[in-house]
Amino acid sequence: MNTSSMKTINNAELNLNNLNQTITIYGWVNRKRNLGGLIFIDLRDRSGIVQLVVRPENKEVSALAEALKNEFVIKVVGKVVERESKNKNLTTGDIEVEVQTLVVLNESDDLPFEINSDLTLAAQDLRLKYRYLDLRREDLKNNLILRHKILQVTREYLNSQNFLEIETPILGKSTPEGARDYLVPSRVSKGNFYALPQSPQIYKQLLMVGGFERYYQIAKCFRDEDLRADRQPEFTQIDLEMSFITEQDVRAIITGLFVKLFKEIKGLELQTPFYEMSFKDAMEFYGSDKPDTRFEMKLQNLSTVLANTNFYLFDNVLKNQGIINAIVVKNAADKYSRKDIDRLTDFAKTYKASGLAWVKLENGELSGSIAKFFAEDTVQALKQTLELEDNDLVLIVADKAKVVKATLGALRLKLANELKLIDPQRHALLWIVDFPLFEFDETVNRYYACHHPFTSPKDEFIDKLETQPAECLAKAYDLVWNGNEIAGGSIRIHKREVQQKMFKALGLVAQEIENKFGFLLLAFKYGTPPHGGLAFGLERLIMLFAGTDNIRDVIAFPKTTSASCLMVECPSEVAEEQLHELGIRPFAEVENGVRR
Repeated sequence: MNTSSMKTINNAELNLNNLNQTITIYGWVNRKRNLGGLIFIDLRDRSGIVQLVVRPENKEVSALAEALKNEFVIKVVGKVVERESKNKNLTTGDIEVEVQTLVVLNESDDLPFEINSDLTLAAQDLRLKYRYLDLRREDLKNNLILRHKILQVTREYLNSQNFLEIETPILGKSTPEGARDYLVPSRVSKGNFYALPQSPQIYKQLLMVGGFERYYQIAKCFRDEDLRADRQPEFTQIDLEMSFITEQDVRAIITGLFVKLFKEIKGLELQTPFYEMSFKDAMEFYGSDKPDTRFEMKLQNLSTVLANTNFYLFDNVLKNQGIINAIVVKNAADKYSRKDIDRLTDFAKTYKASGLAWVKLENGELSGSIAKFFAEDTVQALKQTLELEDNDLVLIVADKAKVVKATLGALRLKLANELKLIDPQRHALLWIVDFPLFEFDETVNRYYACHHPFTSPKDEFIDKLETQPAECLAKAYDLVWNGNEIAGGSIRIHKREVQQKMFKALGLVAQEIENKFGFLLLAFKYGTPPHGGLAFGLERLIMLFAGTDNIRDVIAFPKTTSASCLMVECPSEVAEEQLHELGIRPFAEVENGVRR
């Protein structure tokens, strides 16, 4: 091999220590400037930018340089010299490379959008169509480098904790419980289907049955669900499972991982242990199971204080087992006019609230939409309960408990952002614990598992699974960072008879249990150890570390909100021969009663 043709060094590594060295570098033309025959070129590779200088006396190179356009790919051999006019905005700003030879490796057409700026005005669909060009931009490139670093740190930490990295199958069994599965038809067994994994849940539990004790995987997962800014049809989980552990053990290991991530990625020391909050308290005081605790403004219960106001709305709500809650927006009464509060009312209604009542304390007097309904003793009780001070604004919602909590929880976050109450430099991590095991869906009149059907109930609730499901609490836990759920897990059921009780409590009949989970119950006959684990969404984690609010910014080749890839144009039709081979008939539309 001719080593002289190999890349000598990355652009961003060049500095004054390389003075007078002859180097070989490669990259893309980021920008070119011709100053009266003296040509300057900003050469970009993955590491960064270095300035090249082409002097007019080198006529052959000058001619080539004259013809260069942005995004041409070139090879340069040159000498590192000190810059006369230094650029403190570049890591390589003390030096430049005096070009001796230049080779154009490939040319580039004019680009469909500008890429040599972090702030592009191109529409997102256009950027997704030309994603390979979009990836050349600095911010996306840095996000993918960050992704790599987070995975490296995670692997290093879990390896040090005696975990084994093991891959589980992508083609598995459809056991729909939650999001829709992506199905894959079998050519060999026509009419039968594999399912792409929504998570490796069952496989990792079977690894515990197999005696591996500590497993982790950077796992690809697939869910056919409606998309949004922080959701994709295919995503990556950092998935782990352990035997012979407790809830506290899992939380301690994951706390250690996040301490290491913050230290390695952000250079910050996290205080441990992380605060733990029960699901009940999270809903009671924050209206959310992923509370942002970087600011106060807790939800407060006014059901007793406002029980006898003669205000028909409050009376009706309490009569129908609803609740009345409020948030106090400190020192903000003068910041919200009646028009502003009408805007907040419209926002509250998007969460199915019937309305938004309000009062202000100004110059010691209570005023507002419902103040006239309050007797003096109610006014005093309200002031005392809410610890009101002059210029405080009180926002009140009366409705079903679920509606009240969701509305005020969302309103709390909206107001905090509007009033800039959140310190962006602060990082609040906490564990939410003691989740309910089940949640009731009134539309179909049945219970669903809050996490998944393999979550273990707390020991004292095992005998209540079928008789009192609403009371059962789970050995489950979520990790929340600044109001974002970033990880969730549980101790799993490891006894066959308990797992059968759980399935029955979820309304599954014997044949259904056997068809969907017979293989798991069979495995539980053979000495299954107590085990539990956790998974966190890699993309959401990177999104938070990167400071972006869109999950597509941290994925190399993401899908649109309609789950399509504009770049390779999928999903797409396939040949009828392929469908025939799989035993699938082409989809036939019916128009005016005629199949076509």
